[in-house]
Amino acid sequence: MKTLNKAAQSNITPAQAYELLRHGNERFVDNLRLHRNLLEQVNDTRDGQWPMAAIVSCMDSRTSAELIFDQGLGDIFSIRLAGAVISDNVLGSLEYACKVAGSKFIVVLGHSKCGAIKGACDMVQMGNLTGLLNKITPAVFAEKTITENRTSSNPAFVDAVTHLHTERSVQAILEQSHILREMILNGEVGIIGAMYDVETGVVTFQEETLVIGSEKFNTTPEAATV
Repeated sequence: MKTLNKAAQSNITPAQAYELLRHGNERFVDNLRLHRNLLEQVNDTRDGQWPMAAIVSCMDSRTSAELIFDQGLGDIFSIRLAGAVISDNVLGSLEYACKVAGSKFIVVLGHSKCGAIKGACDMVQMGNLTGLLNKITPAVFAEKTITENRTSSNPAFVDAVTHLHTERSVQAILEQSHILREMILNGEVGIIGAMYDVETGVVTFQEETLVIGSEKFNTTPEAATV
């Protein structure tokens, strides 16, 4: 399997990048990963990189985007931090990935049993981690479907908060980066939220968050507070 080059990247549409990621996860789950000569890919990328997508995911050791989506060296940008929270640094990284380096698709990838989400559910206060968890807290308060045992000891509550946090993170990217919003509205880049199941390896895409072009773009005042 060859590494992407500039010509191949430029010919990929956002919709095609999305499908490549979907198929990659299917291969991962079926244990049918493509054969890649990684040393050859090191050589192929020594003078540059042309990733087709940028994945914002958690730092959790089980959520390596390259493995989950069966991608090789130089195929995707992987932005990882606890809870996959959106910050100015993440937005800047995504702007570089798409505007400068030519990536065509963004995935915000939450995952089951996320420690950062659990910490936010329990209102953990600990040094610099407090500020990070505060970016997840709005999703904790916004989750209204579960009224009892709203703590990390309730897997259903943690899962619901994770889904909502991921949806709100997609919205935050659209609202807080005019560069990415313009590219997405113009159909140059696509974006979607997704959930990774640490028990099965399956990525479930949140189709309601998929945006490629202006017809699906929607903003809400609540989302702007992420």
